[in-house]
Amino acid sequence: MYVVTVEFVVKAGHAAEFLPAMIENARASLEREPGCRQFDVCTDPHDPHAIFLYELYDDRAAFDAHLATAHFKAFDAKVGPWVERKTVRLYTRAQ
Repeated sequence: MYVVTVEFVVKAGHAAEFLPAMIENARASLEREPGCRQFDVCTDPHDPHAIFLYELYDDRAAFDAHLATAHFKAFDAKVGPWVERKTVRLYTRAQ
């Protein structure tokens, strides 16, 4: 399995609009992408501008397919101006 984590820091004043867009992207990924097995959207209870994603795909090809979807491209274009920082980490699951 291929694991993707993403840490977002959302610009001040955009957390309320970022989170619903992120949740919709996660829902679309799970519903429309056969290689997407898990897509958790997590928030920091003390900082509404800190968003953490945990995504699980069958393999790297499934993740690459995710990046090529229309729903991801639309999400990425929409939220890009709202993001202060984005850190993506890629892993393979050991078990």
